[in-house]
Amino acid sequence: MSRRILRDMIRIRAVEEAIADRYAEQKMRCPTHLSIGQEGPAAAAGAVLDGQDLAVSGHRAHAHYLAKGGDLPAMIAEIYGKATGCSRGNGGSMHLVDEAVGFMGSTAIVGGTVPVGVGLALSLAIARKPGLVCIFIGDAVLETGVFYESAGFAAVRKLPVLFVCENNLYSVYSPLDVRQPAGRALAGVAAALGLGSSSGDGNDPQAAYSLLRTAADRVRSGAGPQFVELATYRWREHCGPMFDNELGYRTESEFLAWKARDPIPRLRQSLLSDGVIDAVWLAAVHDEIQAEIDAAFTFAEASPFPESSLASADIYSREMAPFP
Repeated sequence: MSRRILRDMIRIRAVEEAIADRYAEQKMRCPTHLSIGQEGPAAAAGAVLDGQDLAVSGHRAHAHYLAKGGDLPAMIAEIYGKATGCSRGNGGSMHLVDEAVGFMGSTAIVGGTVPVGVGLALSLAIARKPGLVCIFIGDAVLETGVFYESAGFAAVRKLPVLFVCENNLYSVYSPLDVRQPAGRALAGVAAALGLGSSSGDGNDPQAAYSLLRTAADRVRSGAGPQFVELATYRWREHCGPMFDNELGYRTESEFLAWKARDPIPRLRQSLLSDGVIDAVWLAAVHDEIQAEIDAAFTFAEASPFPESSLASADIYSREMAPFP
């Protein structure tokens, strides 16, 4: 399982670095939020979830989509606004969906998929279907009313929900300490709502996997919704492909301290030392991933744009024209 997590982290980073490298070409005409530096929680969660589980996410969803088994060419095509995209070119980077692998959607609205995920869990419970719903959220979601309403409902109904909170310390440019009282732990907030709660280091992928595995097992056993808070850190700007430390909302020393805790070399070195992987395996993985990325961008570039007749303005004018 550790090899899978490492491969998924390497793949997610390589994909997002390729997006960042190409973004200035002006062919990706949508905002994009990258997870470079915080791949650990997504990869660990992907290793815990199985085919019968569902997942939803927010605006920083590339890593979650890929870790859940989403189609890379379809994701890149979506970012390019092409008809072959996973949302047919209508949604862009922040609106990814692949029902075939149980990735039920992402949205730009902070907390927007929380009630959707809880609703999906309710449908599983009513239909007595197996599986759980993983709701990926950031730390700022705990500042939305819909989280409290949805989490409270999930707790009362003991729904099969796994909240995975990637706490990267910032809501855009606002640090946690100007948004939450001193000493208030997010996992503690969740526990007060009746969720089984735990917290750990999201940049230690093996530790994150262990926490998520335990929480998922509890959900599957009927113990009700679980909340796992994983500390992590994004390297690049909140929205876009650049670095933004010059803005002054975070210090260079903080950035470098978190960069030194990069989850990829952390796990890679551990597996090399234990003899689980070797240099040959690593080289093959990098080559396979690069070939996959190159093919995905070629596919996106060659794909057609959606028909203009499907544009919302055309639909509006065609369907609403008869009415005053």
